[in-house]
Amino acid sequence: MHRREFTASLVAGGIAGMCVDLVLYPLDTIKTRLQSPQGFFKASGFRGIYAGVPSVAIGSFPSASAFFVTYEYFKSVLSTFSPPYLSPVIHMVSASLGETVACVIRVPTEVVKQRTQASPSTSTYRILLLTLREEGILGLYRGYSSTVLREVPFSLVQFPLWEFLKGLWSWRQGHVVYSWQAAVCGAFAGGMAAAVTTPLDVAKTRIMLAKVGTTEAKGNVTTVLYNIWRTEGISGLFAGIVPRVAWISFGGFIFLGAYEKARSLLL
Repeated sequence: MHRREFTASLVAGGIAGMCVDLVLYPLDTIKTRLQSPQGFFKASGFRGIYAGVPSVAIGSFPSASAFFVTYEYFKSVLSTFSPPYLSPVIHMVSASLGETVACVIRVPTEVVKQRTQASPSTSTYRILLLTLREEGILGLYRGYSSTVLREVPFSLVQFPLWEFLKGLWSWRQGHVVYSWQAAVCGAFAGGMAAAVTTPLDVAKTRIMLAKVGTTEAKGNVTTVLYNIWRTEGISGLFAGIVPRVAWISFGGFIFLGAYEKARSLLL
């Protein structure tokens, strides 16, 4: 990857991440509260819908930049040594590596954000201090493995589907897709990926919100999923699926559309 492409991916990814996270933040808050163990209304319902937004404002740009720089780098490198028919595999591998790197930045942001969303009477700064005092720096990374286990399958669906739809649309019209067309493809791909990975997202939320010393706080995704299914059934595993699909569909439209537009302008 040339320096210009690196810079374009870095800046365009950060801009796209900031746009989607801030514009659609209320949907994310509703989704978190629907998935919280105390239930939607006990987690404050529709009150304090922007609780935790400072955490996102700080972490969104660098985490999205880290994802796209890693994604574009490995996509470029792997494409050099692989035949065209392996493109979907290349996109899957590149997206998975991108998510693994981005989660190093994203997870502390998510922990503070989700705990503030579930307790809006407590400020973002106070949640951060409480987490560090009670659990140390590792407390900010509680749920890292469950986040990666959510993001990797999500990316395995979203990015190959997004690249495929863009390629198909480009072939049908005889030229590369416009930014708005890439955004439409992103919305569809994101919605599909969001729906099938909702149980993993529910498990991630429960792990991040769990009190210290509980079974959920240990971070075993399989155990958390089993407990949710045993006590709440299939509806518990898919709690928050409607706002999650809506949020990520709209988010995919903004995120991938803004990324394509910003990157094309910078290049």
